Amino acid sequence: MAGLFIYYSHLYGCLCPGTGGFELRACAMVVRNGVRCAWVVCRGCPVDPTDSPVLSTLSSKIRDQMATAAAPTAPDSLRRVVRLQVLTIAWMTVEAVVALGAAWTARSPALLGFGGDSAIELFSAIIVLWRFRSKSDSADAEKLAASVAGGLLFIVAAFVIISSGLSLLGYREPQPSFAGIILLIVASIAMPWLASQKRKLATQVASASLRADATESALCGYLSLIALAGLVANLIFHAPWADPIAALALVPLIAREGWEAIHASRHCCN
Repeated sequence: MAGLFIYYSHLYGCLCPGTGGFELRACAMVVRNGVRCAWVVCRGCPVDPTDSPVLSTLSSKIRDQMATAAAPTAPDSLRRVVRLQVLTIAWMTVEAVVALGAAWTARSPALLGFGGDSAIELFSAIIVLWRFRSKSDSADAEKLAASVAGGLLFIVAAFVIISSGLSLLGYREPQPSFAGIILLIVASIAMPWLASQKRKLATQVASASLRADATESALCGYLSLIALAGLVANLIFHAPWADPIAALALVPLIAREGWEAIHASRHCCN
């Protein structure tokens, strides 16, 4: 099976509780399409430790359990991933255009950062969709998609820092934006749902790139809430410093998730 690797860890013996008999066990790891997807621990029947035929029985059990763990991804799951990414691309296109347009009109750094995040997630969704529709080697596609998705998280962090810094330095006085507020309300509801669906599918298809994209969707939801709080605070209390302070608190989380995505892709795909 292409993209499937099995790493045998060790064999070990142990005493069976209650009977005092000897039991041989094996531990191994299954990697499918460059992603660690299962640990397999197989137990042999209690035998004499000098009885070599038990090794054949144990090997057969290992093969059976690994075949189950390494079963190919169900076509239904792949179709759901594609549909979800197409939906993400459509929504992120609208979100990026509206947010950046509102940011330009209202001179809002918070909306600029949110719009930049939306544009980056749009690109990330396209990359992940390409990974699942790619006809090339799936392990190589997964490695590239996971690395790009993780790298994009660092770009999201840079957008947050830049937009927050502009707001704190008072470079431009942001104006109220009702279009931006409506967009952020919708995004704060839609993005967490998208993120939860992507996480479930990422577990089913064992995809690091889809998991990283789910993180970006979740971060987009968090940023929408923070930007929304900033716009509302600026509208009601005239406190333009509120949202950049909260946004900067997300930077360590964004950077950590980006590093973990890149590190996981390199570790699992080598």
